[in-house]
Amino acid sequence: MPAPYWLTSDSIDFPDVSLAAEDPPGLLAVGGDLSPERLLAAYAQGIFPWFTRNSPMLWWSPDPRMVMRPGDVHVSNSMRKLIRQQKFSNSPLKVTMDTAFSDVIRLCAELREKQDGTWITPEMQAAYLTLHRLGHAHSLEVRQDGKLLGGLYGVSLGGLFFGESMFGMAPNVSKLAFIALALQLQRWGYQLIDCQLPTDHLASLGASPMPRADFVAELSAVSTHQGRSGRWHFEDDVFAGLFPG
Repeated sequence: MPAPYWLTSDSIDFPDVSLAAEDPPGLLAVGGDLSPERLLAAYAQGIFPWFTRNSPMLWWSPDPRMVMRPGDVHVSNSMRKLIRQQKFSNSPLKVTMDTAFSDVIRLCAELREKQDGTWITPEMQAAYLTLHRLGHAHSLEVRQDGKLLGGLYGVSLGGLFFGESMFGMAPNVSKLAFIALALQLQRWGYQLIDCQLPTDHLASLGASPMPRADFVAELSAVSTHQGRSGRWHFEDDVFAGLFPG
């Protein structure tokens, strides 16, 4: 039986990702639910949910996969200048972790809804908020004078971080959040950041395509690594390595 495969309510098992459809590319399964157990089982196999309001639940594993090694993050000269300027600013941008997960995912949804629609439905928001409360999903926030201007969220599993969505309401704030994430994950020994699908924005930050088979093999290898559980916090000097000397 060709993909997509129908999931049953009494099992969280997924078919092998090699069976995903070629058209639409990467579609693997339909149905199921967004329970923490099913979501974590999906991520552990390189699968993620992506569907719009009033549609059935769809599960995907695209080939290739857009990924980035934390140490390969590209920090442009303009971003280095922006980061350095924060030390001397009267109103610096402040980057934090896990201080406003519900606000970050809500704003990701609202801004995408205004553009071309969003898959971050209320049901999805509730599911990832549950993962956050369980210590598996995390957010980054960028604020200025206490106002939330940008951020991102995703799921941590072993030595891999699965990025889900990001937003920015001012120039470069989403890039700042992503760079900070990559630098901190590198310090913690994370091996890979999953960016799911290719965009010019992600490519400019250093992400590149990886064949799905290679991605799944690496995911399996790092899934047993010791990740960071519970609430995340930045190390104070996370940007220090950008300015040697």
